[in-house]
Amino acid sequence: MQTPPDWTTTDEEHLLHCRVFDVHKANAISPRTGAAHSFFRIVAGDWVNVIPITADDKVVMVQQYRHGSRDVTLEIPGGMVDPGETPEQAGARELREETGYAASVLEFIGKVNPNPALFGNHCHTFLARDARQVDEIRNEGAEETHVVTVPLAAISDVVRRGEITHALVVTAFHWLALQRE
Repeated sequence: MQTPPDWTTTDEEHLLHCRVFDVHKANAISPRTGAAHSFFRIVAGDWVNVIPITADDKVVMVQQYRHGSRDVTLEIPGGMVDPGETPEQAGARELREETGYAASVLEFIGKVNPNPALFGNHCHTFLARDARQVDEIRNEGAEETHVVTVPLAAISDVVRRGEITHALVVTAFHWLALQRE
């Protein structure tokens, strides 16, 4: 199968800095027509998701208010990879901060681009087996998470019922299902 050729970016302008991302406008030339087009890109650092599973096969999840959707969501712990961190280090940090849980090993199970039409970053997903509570939740700033545990065997039904709507969380559970095949 032949793949389409890359476009040629002629210039890119930084339009807006937000705390967790930047907005850029890129001008590029179509390889098919030679015409110039403008595109907008959201430039952000990589993200992580962690599926923490306890010794008794429960998934440690967080409930938190999300301002984009303006409702409380059910998610797995996750967040941004800070400068100087590896995705695995960020996953361990986010797991502990948002839940108070830790695991001795985080196993990488997959990565995706959240939306290649707009983003260039990736979300790395890790599995944390035998997760155990070792600390209190350490919410800082504007973050407030509440921990709930869900039996691993019930996750598919929870997704089907629409109780998990975060696309990257659904994707993380898909990575877990592929790993178990």
